[in-house]
Amino acid sequence: MLVGEKVRLTNRITAALKSYFPQVLDWFDDKDTIAYCEFLEAFPNLHAAQAATADVLRDFFRSHHIIRKTTIQRRTQQIQDAGPPLTRDDAITIPAQALMRGLVALLKVVLSQLIVFERQIASLFESLPDADLFKALPGAGPHLAPRLLAAFGEDRTRFNCAQSFLSYIGIAPVKEESGKKRWVHWHWSCPIFLRQTFVEWVAHARPRSVWSQAFYQQQRRKGQSHQKAIRALAYKWGRIL
Repeated sequence: MLVGEKVRLTNRITAALKSYFPQVLDWFDDKDTIAYCEFLEAFPNLHAAQAATADVLRDFFRSHHIIRKTTIQRRTQQIQDAGPPLTRDDAITIPAQALMRGLVALLKVVLSQLIVFERQIASLFESLPDADLFKALPGAGPHLAPRLLAAFGEDRTRFNCAQSFLSYIGIAPVKEESGKKRWVHWHWSCPIFLRQTFVEWVAHARPRSVWSQAFYQQQRRKGQSHQKAIRALAYKWGRIL
């Protein structure tokens, strides 16, 4: 999947930068954006970044829709105050910089294709009859609403009850016993992406739904961890939907 490829490339770029230009990793919180990629293309090492004037840096950030003055000032100051390069050894910096450039070029392609996919998904989602239903769910938003619709599907008859749906996506707990021993555990075999989608949505819905927040707090008072409370809430939401 392209999302996985994005993560892989971002991690490889980070690894390459750590070998010769680690300072830039502190300047950007999000390292999977076009702005980050093009900054590395424009300023591939510490010397290039520090050689740029404040006006050049300001123009770069503004051209990439980073317009908050405090953010621009903070980053400009960080660049100016950055210490000496990690290394000046060409045997390290030249191949690492070449690798970084190649990976950045690949990441930009992946990011651009993800934008295309997101637009196609949004268009298809809006054309489906249940789109308004899933858009109305608290905390769903433009990313999770299509994923939730995909989880439920258009043919609701394939699940004869809420328990069937919850078991299919791995939300329902599994109870086992052997002799005098009984235990409850998480589903090991299920569509991981669908379960992740449902649990992520429930976490977003919690602060936007009064009863969800109340149920979550009730579980926490019982001594449940955050994750267990969220899973219990996901089970409740599954039975409702």
